[in-house]
Amino acid sequence: MEFYSESLTHYKRLATKEVKIGDLLLGNFNPIRVQTMTTTDTMDTIATVEQSIRCIEAGAELVRITAPSKNEAENLLNIKNELHKRGYTTPLVADIHFTPNAAEIAARIVEKVRVNPGNYVDKKKFELIEYTDADYAEEIERITERFTPLVKICKEYGTAMRIGTNHGSLSDRIMSRYGDTPMGMVESAMEFLRIARYESYHNIILSMKSSNPQVMVQAYRLLIKTMFDEFGECYPLHLGVTEAGDGEDGRIKSAIGIGSLLEDGIGDTIRVSLTEDPELEIPVCKDLVKRYSLPNPSAEGALIPAIGKVSYDPFNYQRRETFAVDNIGNKHVPVVIADLSKIEKITPAHLQSVGYTYDAVTDKWNIGDAAADYIFTGHQLLDFALPGTLKVIVFPAAWSGADKAKYYPIFQDSGFVDAEEKSEYINFVMVDCFSDATAINNYTFLDKLANDPSVVICLSSTNQNAMQSVRLMFIELQNRSIKNPVVLITDSSWQTPDEHLIHFAAETGALLLDGFGDGICLGYSSKAQMPARMTGSDGENVKAKGRTYLEVKDIYQFTNNTAFSILQATRTRISKTEYISCPSCGRTLFDLQETTAKIRSRTNHLKGVKIAIMGCIVNGPGEMADADFGYVGSGPGKITLYKGKEVVKKNVNSDVAVDELISLLKENEAWVEP
Repeated sequence: MEFYSESLTHYKRLATKEVKIGDLLLGNFNPIRVQTMTTTDTMDTIATVEQSIRCIEAGAELVRITAPSKNEAENLLNIKNELHKRGYTTPLVADIHFTPNAAEIAARIVEKVRVNPGNYVDKKKFELIEYTDADYAEEIERITERFTPLVKICKEYGTAMRIGTNHGSLSDRIMSRYGDTPMGMVESAMEFLRIARYESYHNIILSMKSSNPQVMVQAYRLLIKTMFDEFGECYPLHLGVTEAGDGEDGRIKSAIGIGSLLEDGIGDTIRVSLTEDPELEIPVCKDLVKRYSLPNPSAEGALIPAIGKVSYDPFNYQRRETFAVDNIGNKHVPVVIADLSKIEKITPAHLQSVGYTYDAVTDKWNIGDAAADYIFTGHQLLDFALPGTLKVIVFPAAWSGADKAKYYPIFQDSGFVDAEEKSEYINFVMVDCFSDATAINNYTFLDKLANDPSVVICLSSTNQNAMQSVRLMFIELQNRSIKNPVVLITDSSWQTPDEHLIHFAAETGALLLDGFGDGICLGYSSKAQMPARMTGSDGENVKAKGRTYLEVKDIYQFTNNTAFSILQATRTRISKTEYISCPSCGRTLFDLQETTAKIRSRTNHLKGVKIAIMGCIVNGPGEMADADFGYVGSGPGKITLYKGKEVVKKNVNSDVAVDELISLLKENEAWVEP
């Protein structure tokens, strides 16, 4: 395979081997399966069964249950029998870390086992070890000896297996040879896969999870290419972002990581890891998957030329090289443009939705960390003084009579070339990418505006496969050596806030992860239902009818916050605290949802600080990956605090642990008073 996908120009599922999990078929163009994981104590049979049933009735096609030791693995039989007695035959997955003997027991009971190659045989002590080739071969032999019994049991019992690499739990051996890299993640899984193939066992799914969507996407792409290069075929893939968190941020981070891959036809089953009840993950999974079950007209694909050569490296992030037009492009963080054009009469109060609060007493504007850089008002000129940093984009007819230092025109494609009057500062030029048959050979106007120091190109597409169409235009710009900065324009025609959120994150995030985009503007097409009808705080989680949805008070605030959250999740612009929070499971040693909410309420003003909140040592120092500080369960009612990967305070009582975390932040000069 030349790339990592069957097609980079329109949606086409990646061909993978078919795997059988009980009666469920996965891979080989079967539907993308959705799954979740229980959070109950596995030794509490009834609680685990009842939570599993809630997940199944919400739509889970697989239910994963932790089996941290021999006892839990044995109790999976009681759980399975009780589910069958109640009429539920959904396949169960045993989640194994550190304990091969538990995996070997579980493989005889449930339909699938998940093993983590980072800790199944290897240990993690954060030690750098120098291996000779002979030493390394000896280590592989040791792994083969320990892993082969499980492979043989799975083969005998018809049990499926997921080889699930986690970025944060790569072994010291892998880290010593490959570093903390996507290649290290891939090789960690490939070692186990080669052993399974040697035993002619193929009922295998693989995953490459990370809390950083950029690392995750690169690792999956590299895994696909490696499998095709080595075996000439690809095993099915389970997609997920670890420790995504909760609420709006958790959904956005998951949609960027999972959605970027689904956009390219990659992924056979998904799990959205939220710090919420597991049954509430399923609707988010469904919202993601249903985007790819819509008809995809073959005629549309014919409009888009094939990609002969990719002009960027899809396995290594590098931001597209551009020059700056004012504060857009080059080394500037991506800008956010708020579309206020649907407001009939814009007032200072409307700007509060996009980060600007006017104080009439002092006659001053307060500017938030998530304040839009530009607003688009269409034909409307504003009749009040603007905040000093805010600029306005309008149509050319309105711009001709405006203050040229504050207002900038936006032209439709070749209209800029033909225009008699243009801004000497910034001209925005809209390009609809490959959306009609004549457009293929009709981009000669790009050469006329190429490298004009005032031009910012705005790319969008009305194609169903809009992301691929815009990506192809970026390749076209690179092939023509056009280095103007580009703003990504993404419209949603979906209906609910959850759907809008996932659409914006998947489509825009996929481009940002490849280094494309110097700004974003999110909006709603004429087909969309704008969710202004709802009441409540922006981005608040509301439980209703067995699911969580986002309740929106102000559609413009929702869209603006979504834009900044997408930039935060893609690590392209940091505007707030980042939380790396595991989704909880039967290993969790404290109330994760309550604790996450408590820590967030105390620390959400610490812009740029990354705080990990982990239920147990499995998701502890390794899974925290690049967090600055960590709060990890170490025993019932006990917390261990980390600075990076270093233990700072052990076995702190949980009732004072949040205060101790604040003290740790202060000691390390990461604290500012709210």
